[in-house]
Amino acid sequence: MKIVAFTGMPWSGKSEAVRLAKDQGIPVVRMGDMVWAETKHRGLELVDENVGKVASEMRDKYGKDIWAQKTFKAIQQMDNKKLIVIDGVRNLEEVEYFQQHLSTDFSLVAIDAHDETRYRRALQRQRIDDEHDITKLKERDKRELSWGLAEVIASADIVITNENGLKPFQQRILSLLHQLLKR
Repeated sequence: MKIVAFTGMPWSGKSEAVRLAKDQGIPVVRMGDMVWAETKHRGLELVDENVGKVASEMRDKYGKDIWAQKTFKAIQQMDNKKLIVIDGVRNLEEVEYFQQHLSTDFSLVAIDAHDETRYRRALQRQRIDDEHDITKLKERDKRELSWGLAEVIASADIVITNENGLKPFQQRILSLLHQLLKR
C-alpha cells in the first residue's frame, strides 16, 4: 500500500487535490473530518474558532500526533488499497507517526500558494468552517503555523505550486497520482 499525505497552508489547494484523488477512485482520509467529529461530539458549531480550539485542545491533552492516531485507525479499517490519500497533516509528529505505523511507501506532498492567492480563495470558498474576514484568515494561518505546519511543508518530499490556474494544477496532481499508482 502507498500513502500520499497532502499538507499546506489553508486554501493552498489541498481540497482540490483531494477531490481529484476521489474522482480517480482513490480512497481519502481527511484528518479534518476527525476534528469535525470531535467538535460535533462536544455539541459545538462547526465554525473555524471552535474547530481550531478543539484541534489544539486535543493536541495539548493527548499529544501532537492525536489526529494521526485517529486517522491511522480509519486507515486500518479500509480494505487493502493500492493507494490512499491523507489530507491535512499539520505537524512533524503526525508525519513521524505515519512513517512508523504505516510501514509502507509514504510520500508527503506540500501544496504551495502565495498568501494573497490563498486569501482570495478563502473569501470565495463556501466551506462551513471557513472565515470570510481577512483578520480571521491571518489568525488561522498563525494558529496552524503554531502547530508546526511550516516544518511539515519544509520537510515535504514533493512541493506542488498552485499559482498558475486550476487546469495546470489539476494536471500536476493527476500526474503525481498516476505516478504513485504505477510505483
